[in-house]
Parts: sequence; structure tokens; C-alpha cells
Amino acid sequence: MDLPDGLIGPESVAFDVHGGGPYVSISDGRVLKYAAGDGAGWTTFAYSPSYTKNNCDAQSELPAVATESSCGRPLGLRFHNNSGDLYIADAYMGLMRVGPNGGEATVLATEASGAPLRFTNGVDVDQVTGDVYFTDSSMTYTRAQHQMVTASGDSTGRIMRYNQRTNKVTVLRSGVTYPNGIAISADRSHLIVALTGPCKLMRYLIRGPKAGTSELFANLPGYPDNVRPDGNGGYWVALHRERNELPFGSDSHLVAIRIGANGDKLQEMRGPKDVRPTEAVEREDGKIYLGSVELSYVSIVKSN
Repeated sequence: MDLPDGLIGPESVAFDVHGGGPYVSISDGRVLKYAAGDGAGWTTFAYSPSYTKNNCDAQSELPAVATESSCGRPLGLRFHNNSGDLYIADAYMGLMRVGPNGGEATVLATEASGAPLRFTNGVDVDQVTGDVYFTDSSMTYTRAQHQMVTASGDSTGRIMRYNQRTNKVTVLRSGVTYPNGIAISADRSHLIVALTGPCKLMRYLIRGPKAGTSELFANLPGYPDNVRPDGNGGYWVALHRERNELPFGSDSHLVAIRIGANGDKLQEMRGPKDVRPTEAVEREDGKIYLGSVELSYVSIVKSN
């Protein structure tokens, strides 16, 4: 699914409760929606208040990296099905929300426990309570400096919860090494968090006698980005690249891996080396939509 000319970076892919979409977060600061049927194509669905304030639609000729700190760089997307609200983790603007009709998003949080959100990244929603879980990948580096988060071993990342009833943000855990994608388990008892630099998945307990503790969930063969449920209690994890990838040899590499509910590796997906996914979203029809920060399209593959 090609994006309009000149646009790149459909980092996260989401579908609303009615199956509408995909919705994608792109590098110029907007969230786009794809409509099928007559007049099929992409339209602007949401954007940050700063996008409007800074006249960002007139800066389309500039490289996105030059404008993302002022126009925003939406990353994680996740719908709350009951309300139809879309929650957006914007690397620079913080946690945002937009209603089912789209438009200018409302900024919900720009700091937590007195410290600014410097690199807001992944997001997921508890569909029962409406609580929103999200990550701040670093308190030191911004998204434009993401390579430094890995290279320096930065461990200032945080996992947070936004309570939509009280509008309060709680830091669940700090001192995390590059927390990126996040997903709530099917039974809502824990979170699975992708740790990009360490190439691991972490399980953080949010209910039960061990609530507030964390443990290793799975070691991964590559650098993970977003984590999404596979519909069977497990998860699809997008891998930006393999851990020990060589610049020569095979023309393909791992692009995603499916992890079971107990942390076991169930399935691998390989693809061309110029495809470095950030998210893998499986739909009921077996199609998997792959997001990317580098490409100008959304890839669609079959799960088997």
C-alpha cells in the first residue's frame, strides 16, 4: 500500500473497531487513514496542536527529520474500542488522543513524575478499564538520537500508565534499557515490553500477587520495535534488524518473529534486507501489515 508521493515512515499500523483503516503514523507529523472502495486512498486523520501552530503542512518540502521536533513524530497508535478514541505516542509531543472523527489531537501528557517525556514511543490500551500503557524510551536522548540510546546502553527509559478517568500518569517502572513497543496480555495480567538495545522482551506484572515486578519473557534474535497481539495469546514482534546481521551473504533477513504466550518462539518471518519493519499487525483474514520508519509503503503479507 503506497503512501502519497513524498511521504515515508508508516511506523505504526492500527485498525479501528469497525475494521476501518489502516491508520498509520508518518514522518511529517500526521496520522493517515486509508479508505477502500470508491475514492480509495489516504487522507489526513490526525495531527498534533503543534502541527497546526507551526504551519507544518507548508513545510512538506523539508526533510522530516528537520521538522519533527516542531511538527511531531507520531509513533505508536492504538484504539480504545468502546470510545473509538485513538491514542498516539508522539516522540516529541508526548501522549495524545483524538476522537473517532479525527482532527487535531489533544495532548494528554508531556511529563511524568516531574520529568519530561523525551522519547514517547509505544502504546497500548486496556480495553476493559481504558487505561493506557506507554513507554518513554529515554530520559536522555530524543528520537533523532535513537542510535545513541543503543550505543550508549542508556537505561533511563520508563514504563507508564495513563488513567483516562483521572487524567493522571503513573510511572510503573523507571531505569529500563530502551523500552520500545508495549502490549497488554490477553488476560490483562501483564505487559510485554520490547527492549530494543538488549534484544529482549520483558514481562511486567500489573495484576496479581507479583504486581509491580518484572522478568525476562524472551530473548530475541534481533532488535525489536513494536509488539502486537497475534490473536492467539501470543505476539508478533517486528525486528528492525538481526542481532548479528552481516552486510554480505544472504539477501534476506528476519523481519518479524511470533512469540507464544509463554515466551516460546513459534514462527519466523523473513524478508529482503531493505525491509526493516517497526510493527507487524495480523488481521482476522491472516494478512499481516508491516510498518516501517524508512519506507514509503505498508507491506502486506500472509501469516502462513
